[in-house]
Amino acid sequence: MKYLLFILVSFIALTATLSGLIMMSNPDGSILKIPLSLLSGTPFKNFLLPGLLLTVFVGVVNLLALYYNILRHPLRYNWAMAGGFMISGWIIVQMILINAAHWLHFIYLGIGILIILLAYQLKGKWAV
Repeated sequence: MKYLLFILVSFIALTATLSGLIMMSNPDGSILKIPLSLLSGTPFKNFLLPGLLLTVFVGVVNLLALYYNILRHPLRYNWAMAGGFMISGWIIVQMILINAAHWLHFIYLGIGILIILLAYQLKGKWAV
């Protein structure tokens, strides 16, 4: 379970950070092939601020979870749960704001929930 948690947190840390940085570097969405029309009805005019938020809140928290996991720090499961909550919250808010759902939303939401459950289990809250 520890290895699976490590892999999932690594995946979220990498993809969220890179996607956020790409969104900030090209706020028109052209590199990721996401149209600006997706943002109609949201408070955003381009992908600069969403990219910043994705990088800082989802990417950095999951990078910290990864770092603490590598160090085997006693708080590593707390950080992993925080990272799982961040990606899950991000996806839910995103689906609400754009009023749509893509299959990738469900994959990322599932990974976020799985991270939370694995970290909770490894923290020792559930006895198996």
